Amino acid sequence: MLLYDTKTAPTPRRVRIFLAEKGIEVPTKQIDLQAGENLSKEMRAKNPLGKIPVLELDDGTCISESDAICTYFETLHPEPPLMGTGAVEKGIVMQWARQVEFGLFMQVGLCFQHSTGYFKDRMTPVPEFGVEAGKNATKFLRLLDRRLGETEFIAGDTFTLPDITALCAIDFARVIDVRMQDEQTNLKRWYEAVSTRPSAHA
Repeated sequence: MLLYDTKTAPTPRRVRIFLAEKGIEVPTKQIDLQAGENLSKEMRAKNPLGKIPVLELDDGTCISESDAICTYFETLHPEPPLMGTGAVEKGIVMQWARQVEFGLFMQVGLCFQHSTGYFKDRMTPVPEFGVEAGKNATKFLRLLDRRLGETEFIAGDTFTLPDITALCAIDFARVIDVRMQDEQTNLKRWYEAVSTRPSAHA
């Protein structure tokens, strides 16, 4: 088993935190995104989209997309549960996982791609789109602050997948100057709790 990883990117970090929470160790191979190593013929054979992370199993099967990789490990190692237990809890966790994914994590990524020109050699940045994505991310932080005034963690009383996604998004958002505001005390309380977990440094 081998996890194709990039230490500086937020998406593979989600998998590393998930694995750390589970106490699972998986060998990794670092892929240089800026140099385009993820777009090589070898990597496209593992994931046609050329995205990282990719988990390659011992039989050669490859699983891409961070949520899919996490689902694989959650199934094999259900404790501690990071995707909910029981039908209702699983539904709530995945509801928030998707909302954080689309409302925050993706918006931060789009803002980075279109505002910085970091990948201009393989895409056409639209700066105005990047500005709008940054605004969307900022709005979602306000939503999260309200939510976290009701619950300890995003999906409820326990740390789960959407907390991992939000932590990675908020940390990476510093690059585009999207930050928590002083008045977002619920969000800051949550951030202090999740960012000091040992897994956050995986």
